[in-house]
Amino acid sequence: MSQTLVLGAVAYAPKVVTIWEGFKEFFVRNGLPFDFILYSNYERQVEAQFSGEVHVAWNSPLAWLRAERMARARGVSDQVRAIAMRDTDCDLTSVIVVRTGAGINTLADLRGKRIGVGAIDSPQATLIPLQWLREQGMAPDTALTVVRHDVLGGKHGDHVGGERDAARALIAGEVDAAVMIDGNHLQFTQEGTLPAGRSTVLARTPAFDHCNFTTSPGAPADLMARFETLIRAMSFDDPQVRPLLELEGLREWKDGRTSGYAWLDRAIDASGFYDAQGNITAHDYRY
Repeated sequence: MSQTLVLGAVAYAPKVVTIWEGFKEFFVRNGLPFDFILYSNYERQVEAQFSGEVHVAWNSPLAWLRAERMARARGVSDQVRAIAMRDTDCDLTSVIVVRTGAGINTLADLRGKRIGVGAIDSPQATLIPLQWLREQGMAPDTALTVVRHDVLGGKHGDHVGGERDAARALIAGEVDAAVMIDGNHLQFTQEGTLPAGRSTVLARTPAFDHCNFTTSPGAPADLMARFETLIRAMSFDDPQVRPLLELEGLREWKDGRTSGYAWLDRAIDASGFYDAQGNITAHDYRY
């Protein structure tokens, strides 16, 4: 294994196979022995980082924070780093959407109402927006009734079915508000899940960051250095690389940063999703 860099990724959609087969060809063509392992969920993937199965993982923000907690508890924080992220992973927001004309014009109007969210483990459609509401004095399940739409637990919201189901529930009148990431709100509007003129954005969360490449403890320094060099060398102008970047939703890889995870970190603590050691403590989480 020390002669080949092994990456972990989660198979949240069929396109993941196409993406990583293409990336593998790019890395090998440029002198980096490379392979990947696909996992059905991020929890198994993060654990694989600490058992030595993978050298680096393409992690969700929730997976990054679990890895960070596990590394801190084991005294290897210096070996678990966020080394790169997509240009589209930075400064994202989620929106709270209501039906137009429903008489919900302020956050205070949500009190006592039903709010549709995504899966239990979705940073953008559950954890972060509920934490933001909590900090606005609108405690979930006290000031609001939270209606979860659990789709493919363990995928950390990368499968957007839960957000789409929440949007459908809003239009059907099953909930009074629905939460989704800004980009999916645009997509749902364009595809007709949210019909034109029938929904309104009530509020928007503060900005947060999404996925990153997370290094594993003990990853070979020479292979990781080559990996970092090559991902930064991927060009949107390269006709062989561009289709893969488009599938992965970026134009350029950026340096990894961790300043955009504060809201999610607080949400983890407030909801009891993980403990300080990175153990899963959400009692009804299935993945």
